[in-house]
Amino acid sequence: MDSSAGPDPRPLARDDVRVRSFVENLALLFADWGFPRMPGRVLFALMTADEPGLTASELGERIEASPAAISGAVRYLNQVGLTTREAVPGSRRDVYRLRDDAWYQAAFAKVSFYGVIDTAATDAITALGGEHTVSGARVAEMRDFFDFMRDEAEDMMKRWHDRRSARTGPEA
Repeated sequence: MDSSAGPDPRPLARDDVRVRSFVENLALLFADWGFPRMPGRVLFALMTADEPGLTASELGERIEASPAAISGAVRYLNQVGLTTREAVPGSRRDVYRLRDDAWYQAAFAKVSFYGVIDTAATDAITALGGEHTVSGARVAEMRDFFDFMRDEAEDMMKRWHDRRSARTGPEA
């Protein structure tokens, strides 16, 4: 094929074995970073689904997990803002889907957590006798680090939003 002609417009066939391997490998990688493994498996099953959302039963079939495991995983993913649960009209079942711009929303939630750390650290510094004490200086260093992270993350989030809007349009 002539490489100057651009990408091949024909879609590739889906390789479910490789997709399953991707789901399991990314869930394991995220688990190594402290993300619970079952929510990771559900997250990446949703990410690799061509459907707009999956029921708990469909998720269980895709990753070979029990209903209880799926229930706990989707509850966790909803709480951290990566997924949403939607009722299926005329049914008692729900569909779970990734939130639009899920990574941005999850990261934005973490940025607000930095403010919680700041407040707690400031209170602790006072309780420790101030920044001039050894322990107060350690906690002040942590507070200052997370203040820096919050400022940098807010700037980075704005740049991501701008880049995404330029690529997908402002309505995305």
